Amino acid sequence: MWFRDGEIVLRALEPEDLEWLYALENDERLWEWGYSNVPYSRFSLKTYIAESRHDLYADGQLRLAITLGPEGTVCGCVDLADFSPRHLRAEVGIVLFPEFQGRGYATRVLRMLAAYAKDFLSLHQLYAVVSEKNCRAQHLFCRAGYCRAADLPDWLSEGSGCYVSASLFTLRL
Repeated sequence: MWFRDGEIVLRALEPEDLEWLYALENDERLWEWGYSNVPYSRFSLKTYIAESRHDLYADGQLRLAITLGPEGTVCGCVDLADFSPRHLRAEVGIVLFPEFQGRGYATRVLRMLAAYAKDFLSLHQLYAVVSEKNCRAQHLFCRAGYCRAADLPDWLSEGSGCYVSASLFTLRL
């Protein structure tokens, strides 16, 4: 499965993606922006790649590799998670490797994902929960057409009893 917008291609994960996925999932610098704060083994990620049907309705989530150019250089990934088949909405997450940030790729990827979610998955809404400390992500979701729908006080744990507020960004498809 893949989708193209000029040089950007979104595609399903392949077995050869294991090493960059392992590095990404175990990068402690990213843990403050996500929901997980535990390391993943290569075995668990290999199993995930092998057993995923790449179907949001079957798996309840979907991760796509973001690649560039004819050589298919992986520059990050984008996720649909926390899928609700009843309400036809899913949470969005995106990570670009540092060397690919600041070039407009993330905005294009979010727009591609929204078109796919509407046209092929028949979703009604996408959303993202963004830490108040992640100003770059807040600006990204606004550029991609999302609206700040709510403030969520003390929403995200930073550990040791410390919490940070977040904002809910939504996009009606």
